[in-house]
Amino acid sequence: VQLQASGGGMVQAGGSLILSCAASGRTFSDYSMGWFRQAPGKEREFVAAVSRSGGNTYYADSVKDRFTISRDNAKNSVYLRMNSLKPEDTAVYYCAAGEGLYYRILTKINQYDSWGQGTQVTVSS
Repeated sequence: VQLQASGGGMVQAGGSLILSCAASGRTFSDYSMGWFRQAPGKEREFVAAVSRSGGNTYYADSVKDRFTISRDNAKNSVYLRMNSLKPEDTAVYYCAAGEGLYYRILTKINQYDSWGQGTQVTVSS
């Protein structure tokens, strides 16, 4: 499956952004989806994931209660709504797709097979 992320940009602390990731090439609902991020000089880290059904979600502690992941299987897309952004949220954000059971959440990098190109999010203080 091919993934195309968009929606990044520059925002002040406390602001909001919505990232989108459009999938093509395979049946979107066959894949669990996730968002990861990588800040300069740091390793890529898990942000949020949603199951194939869309019914199960999971978040990193650092973004819990601020970020919301969702998917629309009819539109072959996954979204990440980011509220109350902080300067430490600055990173390149990647969407990823991995095969999994219908209700399963994937949280590890090596569980994902396909990655988008990344979209930059910059939060200024």
